Amino acid sequence: MKTLVLGASTNPDRYAYKAIASLLSYGHDVVAIGKKSETVLGIQIQTQPELYADIDTVTLYVNPTNQREYYDYIIALKPRRVLFNPGTENPELFTLLTENGIAYEAACTLVLLATQQF
Repeated sequence: MKTLVLGASTNPDRYAYKAIASLLSYGHDVVAIGKKSETVLGIQIQTQPELYADIDTVTLYVNPTNQREYYDYIIALKPRRVLFNPGTENPELFTLLTENGIAYEAACTLVLLATQQF
């Protein structure tokens, strides 16, 4: 199961970093997109969207305003679901996902992993 972390960071204090660490510790394949081309825990952060063919989950760490530039990209990935971590909830994107048959949850990736609900 491959997960895209959108809004990835190399800062260990950021939740996006903690999500990558946790996903890896639970054995998930991870790809990441962020503002800087860096490596976090062995994962290369891409600065431009890449059209992966096998994304199961997109987990968002980007505020709703900055999500707009990724709407078409997220929909084109055709993930099984999109997770809106706290602070990323976006009714406009909820509607677009629903219209395209993509499930979404307003939920914390870290909590879902820790409680084995991921």
